[in-house]
Amino acid sequence: MGAAVATPRLLTRPLRLLASLLLPLVITGLCLFQAQPADAARGGRMGGGSFRVPSMPRSSGGYRGGGYRGGGMGFPFIIPIFGFGGGGLFGLLILMAVAGVLVNAVRGFGNAPSIVGADAVPAMPRNVNMIQVQVGLLASAKSLQDDLRSLAASSDTSSSAGLQRLLQETTLALLRQPDLWVYANAESGNVPFSSAESTFNRLSMNERSKLDAELTSNVGGHRTTDSSSSAGDADATNEYIVVTLLVASTASAKLAGADTGEDLRQTLRILGSTASSDVMALEVIWQPEGRGDVLSANDLVTAYPNLQHL
Repeated sequence: MGAAVATPRLLTRPLRLLASLLLPLVITGLCLFQAQPADAARGGRMGGGSFRVPSMPRSSGGYRGGGYRGGGMGFPFIIPIFGFGGGGLFGLLILMAVAGVLVNAVRGFGNAPSIVGADAVPAMPRNVNMIQVQVGLLASAKSLQDDLRSLAASSDTSSSAGLQRLLQETTLALLRQPDLWVYANAESGNVPFSSAESTFNRLSMNERSKLDAELTSNVGGHRTTDSSSSAGDADATNEYIVVTLLVASTASAKLAGADTGEDLRQTLRILGSTASSDVMALEVIWQPEGRGDVLSANDLVTAYPNLQHL
């Protein structure tokens, strides 16, 4: 009886410690969430994906019904691996995703029913690798915008194979412009499968909020183009183009980062070769995209503070 009474008290200690560690990080993260320029440029977006695992026969003891069941993280806890560009809000969101699962695991420790036999559902994939690569190019990379616009018009964003092709073609388009690369950043972190979708959505919303509007869009098979806004006719005074790649993948490939041009080249090559079976979700976001839109040096530093000069 004594042990049973003491256990809940012991379990509250890691919760309090976790809260004391996370509070400063939350405050720091809010500070990093800087206001966007008043005249933020419009942009484009394409991608899609699903965090529902494939259905498997009941007798296989695997996933059923396209959903995720079972799991929890177990002990010891999984520590996130932070990537290459210094963290920022990306690192904070990854940490918060892992921390949320840790808290739930501690609260439910010892109370979760065991599942055995033919109805058991394994907690795989255990982790999802979140990858964000951003490249800032000189605005003279007009052909890159043309390539992205063409991909938005032709890509199948409703299937894994289509997303893999989109990822490959986007990385190839970037690889063809090495002389115009000026800034870059690459980050990654592993999150538990149970929190992967919400983490990906938060990261996506953070990047989309940097656009004043999305003139060109192809997401999940739905295409929209704001023809009244002359998409593609960026202002002659524009200085930069920024492309963001956000990928959720079950692959564990080690990327090279983006500290140098060669590092970025290797990272894009590895990312572009990701198998379709490993791509869970993808977003490609770029700006500017419309007539009169300008992304100046000051706008770039304000909206993308983690970009590093190559």
